[in-house]
Amino acid sequence: MPQTPPFPGVFGTSGYNKNLYQTKEESYAGLYYHDNNLVSGSLEALIQHLVPSVDYYPDRTYIFTFLLSSRLFIHPHELMAKVCQLCVEHERLSDPQADKMKIRKIAPKVLQLLTEWTETFPYDFRDERMMRGLKELTHRLASGDELYRKAVQQMTQALIRKLTTLSQYEEALAKINATATDRLTVLKTKPQSIQRDILTICNDPFTLAQQLTHIELERLSYIGPEEFVQAFAQKGPLDNDKSCFSDHKKASNLEAYVAWFNRLSYLVATEICMPVKKKQRARVIEFFIDVARECFNIGNFNSLMAIISGMNMSPVSRLKKTWGKVKTAKFDILEHQMDPSSNFYNYRTALRGATQRSITAHSSREKIVIPFFSLLIKDIYFLNEGCANRLPNGHVNFEKFWELAKQVSEFMTWKKVECPFERDRKILQYLLTAPVFSEDALYLASYESEGPENNMEKDRWKSLRSTLLSRV
Repeated sequence: MPQTPPFPGVFGTSGYNKNLYQTKEESYAGLYYHDNNLVSGSLEALIQHLVPSVDYYPDRTYIFTFLLSSRLFIHPHELMAKVCQLCVEHERLSDPQADKMKIRKIAPKVLQLLTEWTETFPYDFRDERMMRGLKELTHRLASGDELYRKAVQQMTQALIRKLTTLSQYEEALAKINATATDRLTVLKTKPQSIQRDILTICNDPFTLAQQLTHIELERLSYIGPEEFVQAFAQKGPLDNDKSCFSDHKKASNLEAYVAWFNRLSYLVATEICMPVKKKQRARVIEFFIDVARECFNIGNFNSLMAIISGMNMSPVSRLKKTWGKVKTAKFDILEHQMDPSSNFYNYRTALRGATQRSITAHSSREKIVIPFFSLLIKDIYFLNEGCANRLPNGHVNFEKFWELAKQVSEFMTWKKVECPFERDRKILQYLLTAPVFSEDALYLASYESEGPENNMEKDRWKSLRSTLLSRV
C-alpha cells in the first residue's frame, strides 16, 4: 500500500533518492490503511515497516512519526535491538557468504535510517545500550567497505558532537541558575549593593525584544521532539507500569524552557514592583508594553505572553494608582491578541500569520516563529488524552500519531531558525541572572508601594512583613 501521511514531508526530501527507495507493496499482515493512509497496525508490523530492504525504504514522515510515538510502547534501546535483529535476519548480514552486492544495496538504506534517527532523536543515544546497538549494526554494515566506514564515522562523530553540546548546555544552565540563586541571597542581605533595574541595563524596547528572542531560540533549539511524548508519559506507558524514560538519563530541556517563561513573568513583576516612586513604576510598565509589542512583531509569542502574565500578576494589577498613570491603549491591544477566549482564537490566527510569513520568508528575521509554549504543550496533552493509544483489537492507533507528529514537526521547523540579531552579553546576563522576587516578596513590595485597601490585604501585609523580615 502506498504511504500517504496527512501532512507534508517533515524534513524535505534532499536526504535520499526517491528513485532508489521505492515504497513497497505490503507483504506481511498487521497494517491497516484507509484512503491510502496507514491508520493502525500491530507493533511488530509497524517495526517491520520501519526496516529498509533491498527494494524498499520507509517514507521519512513514517520514520519520524514511528520513532516519536513508539517510545510509548517500547524502549528506544529495545527498538534498536529489534531493528538490528530484523536487518541481520532479512539481509543475512551475519552470514559471511551472503551476497556482497545485496549487502551493498541494503547498507546505504540502513545507514540512512540510522542517520535520520541520530540526527532527529540524538538524545536517545545518551543511553549506552543505544550506542551499543548502533555500533553493532554499523559494524556489520561497514565491514570490508571503506566508503561505508567513512559514512558511519561521519554519522557517529556528528552524534557525539550533538551530545557533547547538550551536556555543555546543561552545565551552562546549571551555572546560570546557581548565579541567579546567589544574587537573590545577596539581594536579601544587602539590597543596595546588587540591585539594578532593567532600564539602566537597556532602555530600548526593540533591543530587549531581540535579546529575549535570543534566549527563546537558544532554549527552543535544545528541546528534542521526544520530550513532548515524555511530558505526558511520565506516569508509565500503556504496555507496562514502569516509564520508558525512568532508566536512563533523559533530556529536560522542555522543563527548563517552561521555567524560563516563569522566570521572565516574575522578572517583569519584580521590575514593576521594585521602584519606590509611582512615576518610575508607570515608566517600567510602559517600557514592558513596548517590549511586548516588539516581541509580537518579531513573532516571539512566548516572551509576549510571559510579559503579559507578569503584568497580570495580582501584586502588579492591584497597583491602581500606578496604572492610572499608564497609557494602556497599546496594552489593551496586546491583551486582546492573547485573549484566552474561544480557545485563544486571536492568538492562533496571529500564529498562522507568522507561520505563513515564515514559509515565504526572504530573510531569517521573517522566519522567526516562537509559539506560546504552554499552549502548544496543552494542545499536545489534549490530543494524547482525547484519543486512545491502542484500538480495541490491540493495534496501535496510528491515526493519532500522525496528528501528534504533525504538531511536533511544525515545532521542529520553528526551532531550527537561527537568531539573526546581534547578541548583547550584558543584557542577556541580566535577563538570565537578575534576582527575582518570590510571590510573597512581590506582594510585600506591592503593599509598600500602594498600601492595603481592605482588611484582608492588611492582614496579609502584616503577616508577610513579620515572616519575610524575620528571615533577613
